[in-house]
Amino acid sequence: MKEGALKVGNSQITPHQLACMEIWGGNISIDTPVELPGLQGWIHSKPLEPATAGGDVYYLSVCSAGMLSRIILADVAGHGQGVGPIAVELRNLVHKHINTMDQSDLMRGINEAFGHAAGPSVQYATAAVLGYYSETRDLVFANAGHPPALWYSAALGTWDWLHEDTSRAETAIDGLPLGLIAGTQYSQTAVRLGEGDRLILYTDGVSECRDQAGNELGYEGLLGMVRSLPPGDCATMGAALLSSIESYAADPFDDLTVLFFSA
Repeated sequence: MKEGALKVGNSQITPHQLACMEIWGGNISIDTPVELPGLQGWIHSKPLEPATAGGDVYYLSVCSAGMLSRIILADVAGHGQGVGPIAVELRNLVHKHINTMDQSDLMRGINEAFGHAAGPSVQYATAAVLGYYSETRDLVFANAGHPPALWYSAALGTWDWLHEDTSRAETAIDGLPLGLIAGTQYSQTAVRLGEGDRLILYTDGVSECRDQAGNELGYEGLLGMVRSLPPGDCATMGAALLSSIESYAADPFDDLTVLFFSA
């Protein structure tokens, strides 16, 4: 595969060429830009060495109309072959609901898949699931036990957490039920992204890293790092964040994945 290319099925695409209905996902090392309708992005993922495949699974998809993008980041407590079955199930679920802004059925499917994930090689999994409709800039998100995403508001000039209790949540979107998803413990929340807004998704290999004294970075430490990032595009800011994390962490202890997007 040529440098910087993503693999979709048996084909290869270069960054900025994710086409309608194509899905890319994996749990191998990657460091590359990507473009979705209305979103510029950058992905960094590195399994814990010496493993070549980790428990962090990331998916990107675009609907058949080229307007709805879906971003999923899952953290499976396992590596390599142990991650395989749940990764396949997640991919099948994304395929099934690729054209649907409402993520209720998708989250119910993830809830069921995670419930069946327990075993000697896979103990549990978490996931952050985002759907972005480029025509209206509406971002619908749900969180299955995953670390909260970070959201930069260009209008306010501040970084904060993207969570279901945000005061900036949309109260209603035509034809889309918001709030608690029946049959699960997850809520479906919507916000409207402004031009220049940014999003960061990550796995707990970031927030739970420790310094030489054993102090955990934690969510507030991560928020402080992000707030001090120099301005730039996603790849530049992402690389700066990784540099800060590597300077803080004494030794890697887990897979590490960061997804950075700008509207």
